[in-house]
Amino acid sequence: MSESRPPASPRRHLLSVADLDRRDVERMLDTAQSLAGSLDREVKKLPTLRGRTVVNLFYESSTRTLASFELAAKRLSADTMSLRSAGSSVDKGESLKDTALTLAAYEPDVIVVRHPSIGAPQLVARLTDAHVVNAGDGKHQHPTQALLDLHTMRQALGRVDGVHVAIVGDILHSRVARSLVQALGLVGAHATVVGPPTLVPRGIESLGCDVSYEVDAIAGADVIYVLRMQQERMSEAFVPSLREYTALYGITPERVRKGQVVMHPGPMNRGVEIDPRVADSPAALVTDQVRAGLVVRMAVLYDVLTVAPVPDHVRARAVA
Repeated sequence: MSESRPPASPRRHLLSVADLDRRDVERMLDTAQSLAGSLDREVKKLPTLRGRTVVNLFYESSTRTLASFELAAKRLSADTMSLRSAGSSVDKGESLKDTALTLAAYEPDVIVVRHPSIGAPQLVARLTDAHVVNAGDGKHQHPTQALLDLHTMRQALGRVDGVHVAIVGDILHSRVARSLVQALGLVGAHATVVGPPTLVPRGIESLGCDVSYEVDAIAGADVIYVLRMQQERMSEAFVPSLREYTALYGITPERVRKGQVVMHPGPMNRGVEIDPRVADSPAALVTDQVRAGLVVRMAVLYDVLTVAPVPDHVRARAVA
């Protein structure tokens, strides 16, 4: 009689902020902080993931996210391959399922997925043996953006616990807003989402935030987090005009009080959601966010490959 084998341990993924608890977030932020020192070294490469393979599978345009994931993997000495939908077999009608199965045949250790459809990273996780990281799926989740934003706040303010963040703009189409609201709640911070009623989704309060339709609500925040109008996801007019939106909700020097910091996930539409004088001011942490993106994504790749997932029943008992 053959000896029975124990079931394989589950793969660790990062698909949503909802998959994390406070310990997970603090561990990854602490790892990112320790890795940040490597950026100032003459030789920046670390041997941490030597022999591992990271595939970046991007079905949407990206500058910061793709560049930082690719560079993060290389800084940790992993082999990397980046595949964009344009110029690949996707142009010939290949489905995400078949693309995932093709990549799985190469046995990558990590697949980083950006896709316009909600749930695409979960599909890739089911079809492959790789650890999967969600780099943005539709208007659903962007967990690594939320983590790098927390890292940026912690570095700038010295804490995240108790911080009040006003998220201003196109909340309806923003995966960044959803992920950030959830992540802030995990670490004891608080969010207020601000925007015109047509761009604030119903029921978003259930994620643990306040809602305001008046830009004056940003006055009491420690952080003003500015979102752009995602016109590529809009099939109808949600505001009368961009000029009117700018007048009512644009972040100008007059709307930023002393001591506040301003963040933006990029790309910025200068002169629409943010005044260039604010974007280029000492209060703006936009460049800090880009720098944080590299070390946080290094930390995420390290984490999914080296930290064993906590079984669901153990996690549930810890929360109870």
